[in-house]
Amino acid sequence: MSPPALPDGDPAPTDGALPSSVLEGAGDRRLGVYVHVPFCRVRCGYCDFNTYTALELGPPSLPGASQAGYADAAAHEIALAGRVLDEAGLPERPASTVFFGGGTPTLLPAADLVSLLGAVRVHLGLAPDAEVTTEANPDSVTPESLAELAAGGFTRVSFGMQSAVPHVLATLERTHDPARVPQVVAWARDAGLAVSLDLIYGTPGESLADWRASFEAALACEPDHVSAYALVVEEGTKMDRQVRRGQIPALDPDDEAAKYELADEMLAAAGYQWYEVSNWARTPADACRHNIGYWRGDDWWGVGPGAHSHVGGVRWWNVKHPAAYAARIAAGSSPAQGREVLDDDSRAVEDVLLRVRLAEGLAAERLGEAGRAAVPALVAAGWVDAEAAPHRVVLTRRGRLLADAVVRVLLGWEQAPAPDGVVTSPSGW
Repeated sequence: MSPPALPDGDPAPTDGALPSSVLEGAGDRRLGVYVHVPFCRVRCGYCDFNTYTALELGPPSLPGASQAGYADAAAHEIALAGRVLDEAGLPERPASTVFFGGGTPTLLPAADLVSLLGAVRVHLGLAPDAEVTTEANPDSVTPESLAELAAGGFTRVSFGMQSAVPHVLATLERTHDPARVPQVVAWARDAGLAVSLDLIYGTPGESLADWRASFEAALACEPDHVSAYALVVEEGTKMDRQVRRGQIPALDPDDEAAKYELADEMLAAAGYQWYEVSNWARTPADACRHNIGYWRGDDWWGVGPGAHSHVGGVRWWNVKHPAAYAARIAAGSSPAQGREVLDDDSRAVEDVLLRVRLAEGLAAERLGEAGRAAVPALVAAGWVDAEAAPHRVVLTRRGRLLADAVVRVLLGWEQAPAPDGVVTSPSGW
C-alpha cells in the first residue's frame, strides 16, 4: 500500500525561503519541532501514515534513505530550518516542544534520537523547560534505551498500547504482547520519563467489554496522559480492502460513540481531565503541549519525509519517499515539495476547526455573525456548555461526539440543530 498522496499546492522554493508575511504576530506564537521517523518493523493493516518497512524500501540508494543513515539526513534539515527562520527575520524563539513520531521512532538507536535533539538545540535552540516526546511501540524499547533518552533530554514517552485484548491487537496487526505494557511503563518511570498511553477504539470484533478491559489495564498503569482515538478505516489500506470484501465488519458509529462515552466516564472517575476531544491528562501540566500548539495555531517545523510544517500562515510539506528526501538533502536543497499561503478566510476556518476541540473552548468573538447567532441553539441541543456560553464555545460530552457537526454550524455551513439535536443542511449545501 502506498501512503496517501500529498496535496498539490504551489511549488516550494528550493532554498525554503519564507515570505515576509510570516513576521506578523510571530512574537505571540510558540515554535515546535516535529521529527518524522518513517520506519516500521511491520505495517499495520489500518495505517495510512507515511511509513515504510525494510522490505518496502529495498536496498538504500542514498545515505539517509534507510534507518542507518537517517539521523544524519534529518539533522541537515534541522540545520536548514535554523537558516530559513533566521533569514526570514523571525524573532529568536527556542523550540518549546519537540515531538518524534512515525513510524516507530524508537527503531532508531537512542543515540540517534538524542543526536537529533542535539541538532535542534544547536540550530533552533531549546527552551529550558522544553517538552520532548517520542512515540514508541512497547516492543521497541529497553530499560537502557529509555534511560539513554532521558539522560539526553527527553521528558515524555508515548506508548502505542492500542488495546490490552489479544484478538483486538491481532485485528489491528499490532505485534506487542499486551502484558509488556505495564513493564515498559515501569521502565519509563524508572528513567524519569512522563508516560502517555495511546488507545484505539472501534476495532471490528471489539466488544464493549473488551474496550472496558483495555481501559482498566491502561488505568492500572497510572499513566500521566491518555489518548483514545476512534479507528478510521482509511481508503486504500489493507483494512479497507478487508471491509470491502466482507472479511471483517464495517465500523459502527454508535458502537464507537458508546466506547468514547465509557472512556470519558472511566477517565473522569480516575481523576483525569479532558483537554482535547481525544486527550486526557492527570493534571493540566501533563497535557501534551506539542499537540496543543497545533490546535492553537502556533508555528512548527516538520522534519523528515512527508512531514508538514506551518509558520505564520505558510504551510508546506516534504517529499514523501525516504529516497527522494535523502536526494534533496544530499543536493543541499529544501526537501519541501509544495506549499500554500493561507488567506484570512482559510485561517479563520482553521481557527474554529481546531480551537473548538479544546476544553478551554473557542472565544465567541472569533466567530462570524452566523456562528455567534447559532450558539444559543447549540446550547439548547446540548452540544455546547451553557455555563461557558455565550462568550465561549465549550463542547459538552455529546458535543465532543459531534465536534465536526458543531464546526459546520459555527461556520455557517449547516443550520443550527433543533432542540432534539437534529441537524438539517440549508438549501444550496
